Amino acid sequence: MLTFALKRLGLAVLVALTVSAVSFSLLYLSGDPASAMAGETATSADIESIRTLYGFDRPFLVQYADWLFNALQGDFGQSYYFKLPVSQLIADRLSITMLLGVCGISFALVTAIPLGVAAAVRPNSFIDRTALFISVMGQAMPSFWFGLVLIVIFSIQLNWLPPSGSGGWKNFIMPTVVLGYYAMPAIMRLTRAGMLEVLNADYIRTARAKGAGEWRVMFKHALRNAVVPVVSLAAVQMGFMLGGSIVVESIFALHGAGYLAWESIGRNDLPTVQALILVFAGFYIVFTFLSDLANAWLDPRIRVG
Repeated sequence: MLTFALKRLGLAVLVALTVSAVSFSLLYLSGDPASAMAGETATSADIESIRTLYGFDRPFLVQYADWLFNALQGDFGQSYYFKLPVSQLIADRLSITMLLGVCGISFALVTAIPLGVAAAVRPNSFIDRTALFISVMGQAMPSFWFGLVLIVIFSIQLNWLPPSGSGGWKNFIMPTVVLGYYAMPAIMRLTRAGMLEVLNADYIRTARAKGAGEWRVMFKHALRNAVVPVVSLAAVQMGFMLGGSIVVESIFALHGAGYLAWESIGRNDLPTVQALILVFAGFYIVFTFLSDLANAWLDPRIRVG
């Protein structure tokens, strides 16, 4: 297990370094950063002064090494627009995005796994077709449209939930449903396919022949093996939720890290965009690493592979 964990950790570090290099390159892919900071009315002398002040005249690799060293210490520089440390901006906003992501993936798992199991136990039944309908709707329906529909129904017409803001737990109900519904179809289909495969396995028939109860067979023997790929998918979806929450946060005016990313992109605030890409990618890498360890614990055969 330790050897497997060290291999996965080494791979995660390599991926993180690659993402950091790509993230830093955004500073130059968008044009001359000194010209962008100086503005349209700046003179050549002003641009050169800014280039020297911020170290843009140094070699690229030297700038990257310096930026990476500071980033590892939590220093991502200063925001061009907000004129505040980027680390402070992200720290103030990240809690909302993390809470929304945890609520969204929890809603998806609690809803999708039972539906997937029920659909596998009774294939081609009403439950199976209902689960398929929910899956197709989740894939076909854009998140922004679904969010607007919920606002019209539950906020404007019924007046049950607040349409925007992050003042209380009610503000997170509709964003959680919208974000979680995005991940439900894939988790539901994977659970159903895994359960169908496992339920036809020899060891399941043996357990039933020995007189094991149906609930014991279903949840102790079948679901434990069928859920292995679901763990990996849930980690991937969690990473997507944190990075893709920009749409949901914009619709419901949740001023989290996703909304900060939208603001920074629109205002060409490159240091903030760089840091957010690195932070979101870091969460994605950590969740994937933890899912690999969880799968190796659930299925020891993975450690050998």
